[in-house]
Amino acid sequence: MPERTVLVVLFDGVQSLDVTGPLEVFSGAGKVPSAAFGYRIRTASLDGGPVRTSSGLTLVPDGRLGDGAPPHTLIVPGGEGTRRPDPALIDWLRAHATGAERLVSVCTGALLLAEAGLLDGHRATTHWSVCDHLARTYPGVDVDPEPIFVRDGRLSTSAGVTAGIDLALALVEEDLGRTTALTIARHLVVFLRRPGNQAQFSVQLAAQTARREPLREVQQYITDHPDGDLGVEALAGRARLSPRQFARAFLAETGTTPGKYVDRVRLEHARRLLEDTGDGIEEISRACGYGTPEAMRRAFVKALGAAPAEYRRRFHAPVR
Repeated sequence: MPERTVLVVLFDGVQSLDVTGPLEVFSGAGKVPSAAFGYRIRTASLDGGPVRTSSGLTLVPDGRLGDGAPPHTLIVPGGEGTRRPDPALIDWLRAHATGAERLVSVCTGALLLAEAGLLDGHRATTHWSVCDHLARTYPGVDVDPEPIFVRDGRLSTSAGVTAGIDLALALVEEDLGRTTALTIARHLVVFLRRPGNQAQFSVQLAAQTARREPLREVQQYITDHPDGDLGVEALAGRARLSPRQFARAFLAETGTTPGKYVDRVRLEHARRLLEDTGDGIEEISRACGYGTPEAMRRAFVKALGAAPAEYRRRFHAPVR
């Protein structure tokens, strides 16, 4: 079977799942009989010596960085070791990463690519907790904190840990087709595949929890009743505030407006119904407060770039 090389960069403090997650995906291609080719996977550190992961696991690489021809796909994982990276590693990336046909970062591996100047002028993402740091420290990078992965030409970046699996599945699907990627996803008991523009975390995690009890109760009510009357006046009544007071307090305590919060809760609820049930689009649109399938379609296209039916096709894959 023909092969494409995949090289994973190792360093002290690397996150082990950032390494093993994508590698399980690429290695799985070699086990699919119908695949047109497989991947030859190598791991390498600067000196070829073992590295200690952030969880204390020791990884023994196949060799040194720079040994052999440039890989087809170069993967730079994240981890605690990206906080104060070895300058020699940054120098190596700056000098050699452009030789790969495809450059990939997982989680905070984006910080290493940014330090090497490889993200300048590109759209990229990373773990939600360091997106602000990435944007402030490297203003030449167009940081998008929302999606679980971003593709920008030959450059691909992903959010935290398991998002590396989603990105690897997307790359395998690009190389070998949906059937091969789906076979690998089923073997790993994961969905094929979360769309790259799916949010990194839920509305409840993305928004702050209000300090005041009436506002927390309103947040919970919105989550429990996405099909209810969630206009500002109705919600303000539940919080026993005037609409103006409520809107100001909600923004101050959650970091978002009531309308945007409701929109995101409804979108998330609709996504989950599309992912987990066989309910029809019209039924889901009513259950989520959209009223009509067209209103839900507009919300999905605006937020996710895909209509509900396409979202379901891409994400509601059976797991066997």
